[in-house]
Amino acid sequence: MPDPTPVLSLDRVSKRFGPITVVDEVSVDLYPGRVTALLGENGAGKSTLIKMMCGVYQPDGGRILVDGRQTTIPDTRVAEAHGIATIHQELNLAPNLSVAENVMLGRTPASFGLVRPGEMKRRAKAALDRIGLDVDLDRPVGTLGVARQQLVEIAKALAVDARILILDEPTAALTGREISQLFEVVEELRAKGVAMAFISHHLDEIAEIGDSVTVLRDGRFVGRVPASTPEDELIRMMVGRDIDEQFPRRPAPPGDVLLKVDGLTAPGRFTDVGFEVRAGEVLGIAGLVGAGRTEVLRAIAGADDYTSGTIHLQGQRLPRGRVAQAISLGIGHVPEDRKAQGLVLGGTVEENLGYATLWSTGHAGLADRRGQRQRAADVAKQLRVRFASLDQPVRDLSGGNQQKVVFGRWVQAHSRVLLLDEPTRGVDVGAKVEIYELINRITDNGGAVVMVSSELPEVLGMSDRIVVMSRGRVAGELPVAQATQDNVMALAVSAVEPDRKAS
Repeated sequence: MPDPTPVLSLDRVSKRFGPITVVDEVSVDLYPGRVTALLGENGAGKSTLIKMMCGVYQPDGGRILVDGRQTTIPDTRVAEAHGIATIHQELNLAPNLSVAENVMLGRTPASFGLVRPGEMKRRAKAALDRIGLDVDLDRPVGTLGVARQQLVEIAKALAVDARILILDEPTAALTGREISQLFEVVEELRAKGVAMAFISHHLDEIAEIGDSVTVLRDGRFVGRVPASTPEDELIRMMVGRDIDEQFPRRPAPPGDVLLKVDGLTAPGRFTDVGFEVRAGEVLGIAGLVGAGRTEVLRAIAGADDYTSGTIHLQGQRLPRGRVAQAISLGIGHVPEDRKAQGLVLGGTVEENLGYATLWSTGHAGLADRRGQRQRAADVAKQLRVRFASLDQPVRDLSGGNQQKVVFGRWVQAHSRVLLLDEPTRGVDVGAKVEIYELINRITDNGGAVVMVSSELPEVLGMSDRIVVMSRGRVAGELPVAQATQDNVMALAVSAVEPDRKAS
């Protein structure tokens, strides 16, 4: 049976920013009642492609066709008129407005300048009913969980009769149960004939929800294959090479203790936390959301205070709540939210790489700008950061390259202990392996890594030992050779008594 006419086609489209071609003659077709997954490494051109679909960018070459007819989409209003809506990873909702007001935002029914709340609620409820979301229409949307807010965003798109839905990393902030709920809605929309583009770094999600996969690499079209295509083949298409090991950990005999944490307590966040990390070692910290893992890392880094306990780095006690001193003594911190906490998005690549060492090599209190630039260039090359120039704003980099910049800051600072909080969140398979190799390089050179990750296979694959936290306490510690997903999760959900920690 031949394919139906695509409702939206990008035919050999290209997009350039100055001398850089970020999308080079790429073709994508979206069909009614089908989910087309877009797959590629960070920087492959996926975001630019969807911005051309929804009118944020205009192509410099190629054609856009809607229902088989060539057209232009000069802005988002024209995209909306064509029935195209985008659900971004960062939700576009007004948290203090009600659910109904958000669903109808910008399209509130009115007579003689007066809002008709009854009609607004009727239309909002109709859109919410289409996705099976039962929620109080008068409730402020900011009081809902992330998953329900995402569904409100989808209802908002359906309120304008969207027939083409672009889902950009929609599962990034969702739990497993919330992802299942979202996928149920996607199935309902598929049955109703909505065409969808789905962007995700998670190959299992693509296999579950997709019909076909369009693969991009370095801004170019690689191929279009069924969503059932084996993962290793998709990875090969995406990165242009085989990845022999998903977790290329190189264990080595541990050296001297670099970091020792003893009795660390901050009421309401964590209690009596203690562990040590040796040179050449990766210590993984596992646990459920809210277990206190992030809070412990922030305390060690000096970002947050604590009430009791001690932290020693190479035998020297670290002062409480002093980031600058922690950095000067050799602590580096890669936070869980790189955009909000790890980067100055308006700053350049060079500036972001150098913030930890800006004044370290100056003379008479002045920064060594020439030396700083050279060191930034060297580190960026070493970590294979992809950028147009050192003067490029870091906000314009892909997620994987932004994460490398945060890592690079601490490589440039020669940090002895690196605290990693969700180090591979939101990056693609190829970039993940590069980050893992960087972790190996740090430990090979005598450094130590403390890694928090919500991905258990990552913790098991890249750690030498694993500390498991539950409800703000250490529930147990396992050598990686004895750790399994089952026994780690058993500790993570356990109730830990103050004097009865698991061993």
